Amino acid sequence: MRKEVKMGIFGLGLVIPSFLLLSVIVIIPIILSFFESLRNETGGYDLSRYVYLFTDEGMRANIVFTLQVTIVSCVIVLAVSYALAVYMRFSTGRLVDLIRKTYMIPIFIPGVIATYGLINLLGNHGWLSRWLLLFGGTLPRIIFDQKGIIIANLWFNIPFTTMLLSSALAGIPNAVIESAKDIGASRLRIFFRIILPLSYKTFLVAVTFVFMGVIGSFTAPFLVGPNAPQMLGVSMEQVFSVFQEREQAAAISFFTFLLCSVLGFFYIRTMVKEETARP
Repeated sequence: MRKEVKMGIFGLGLVIPSFLLLSVIVIIPIILSFFESLRNETGGYDLSRYVYLFTDEGMRANIVFTLQVTIVSCVIVLAVSYALAVYMRFSTGRLVDLIRKTYMIPIFIPGVIATYGLINLLGNHGWLSRWLLLFGGTLPRIIFDQKGIIIANLWFNIPFTTMLLSSALAGIPNAVIESAKDIGASRLRIFFRIILPLSYKTFLVAVTFVFMGVIGSFTAPFLVGPNAPQMLGVSMEQVFSVFQEREQAAAISFFTFLLCSVLGFFYIRTMVKEETARP
């Protein structure tokens, strides 16, 4: 047997266990959920469950609410994380050292505990509200509102996103930045012509992770979100456990998967174009 064939068999042997695990955990459940979502009330198969998603006023509100929270959260998380990563990469001082030592702390705090802390801090009878009352002020509604979910998403996603972007910025040679400064390039020009292009791939990875994490989140939207409208994850849980409608819950689940697949498609397409463009 030739060496190339042996290496091919060896490579397949390494890939097959991972593929089987992926199939059992991800691919097969997605397929089963799709077929489950096609079942109607009479036992037949049609698209009535998906029609309901767009014709029912409550479900439409849930979809719009989920997309609003996801987009706003992604924009703020990426902006703050990129700013922190750039600041830590190209600045020095005590403040930078303090940020480097503390920005990862939220990752090690369980989501339920962090959410409970936000409720105690930002609730109508929380610590911040009590302090404002001493000075005659009032705290606007944050918890059990869209703002509460967004704040929770910032707490959960900024540390990890900052870590991803910091690793990409750390790979940019100082010599490239110094050379650009020597020829008179401004800070904005250096950022848009050097820093951003060299960290673009990691930025896309961060966008993908944040988007999928927020749109599929459950803990924070369930604990600090409003009763209506709801995030799709909370709505799916309510449909499944309260109303006992497995088929409709499967439709919500598969629709959420499709939303994530759209971003995944553009990410893979961009990566493939970049690889094929290389000489």
